[in-house]
Amino acid sequence: MIVNLHKFISEEGRYWMELEAELEKLENDPERRMSIDEVKHLHYLYQRTASALARISAYSSEPEIRRRLESLTARAYAEINETRKRPHRFRPVHWFFTVFPLAFRRRMHAFYLSLAITVAGMLIGGFVVALDPEAKQVILPFPHLKGSPAERVASEEKIMEDRLQGVKMRGASWYMTHNTQVCIFTMALGISWGVGTVLMLFYNGVILGAVVLDYALAGKALFLVAWLSPHGAVEIPAILLAGQTGLILAGALIGRGNSTPLNERLREVSGDIVTLIFGVALMLVWAGFIESFVSQYHEPVLPYALKTGFGVVEIILLILFFALSGRDRNKDKGAA
Repeated sequence: MIVNLHKFISEEGRYWMELEAELEKLENDPERRMSIDEVKHLHYLYQRTASALARISAYSSEPEIRRRLESLTARAYAEINETRKRPHRFRPVHWFFTVFPLAFRRRMHAFYLSLAITVAGMLIGGFVVALDPEAKQVILPFPHLKGSPAERVASEEKIMEDRLQGVKMRGASWYMTHNTQVCIFTMALGISWGVGTVLMLFYNGVILGAVVLDYALAGKALFLVAWLSPHGAVEIPAILLAGQTGLILAGALIGRGNSTPLNERLREVSGDIVTLIFGVALMLVWAGFIESFVSQYHEPVLPYALKTGFGVVEIILLILFFALSGRDRNKDKGAA
């Protein structure tokens, strides 16, 4: 029983005001993160207010105060016992340096399979061209790859002026758009239980293997490495990641050895699929710029050693990025 009601309200009122202020902060900023001490203090204010409500309920002469305390107690109870996941603010830097590489490492088995399929295609493409050099007329999709490597190199090395002056951005946009379409298509073909993804990876491998052997047999391997390495150091891994993503989708659809319902399997991999394909798109943006601004210029405009060295640095940084980014914070739990 409260002996002095006015004194009680005067002493306890500051706790009610403090609780109300804390609740307003939480309601106005749902993403706010509270420390352990702040949570304990909020719970203390809630308990004190609930106790005050119980004590003042006997006084019918104070309906306004009772209603205020009832509202405060209900709001505080809802916040303290909230179980819904609060919306998370998208943090691009955290996503790129942590979420993206962790998703890659979590699904490494699919990446290894994507790499193996591509390498198999390269071996077949090289073998076919070695047996019949004219087969490249059928295998290779671009006209500048179907001709004689020696003639192409001689022609390219005669160009001294900036042949892409005024159209570099247009070229970069084309490379980005075309390669992104190929990668999204490769990923989307995972819906065919992986058959389409495997064929796309294999065919890309065939093209690459045929080109490599064609230039190597013509004694123009240095030109090829200097031409491909600046953009290929990122573009080729991006295609492999697109294949990885398609194979992840295929694995979820097939569900071999997994009794989980299909919708649950798809939900489980959806986050990694979206993360990886967005990462692939970013990689191809970079590769498109490099292909337009660096790869298309040859000696004597750009030394082959400089271009090759640039590509080597890129691939080293890319390997370190996928191998180490996010490792300390998350310790790669569940990574394959």
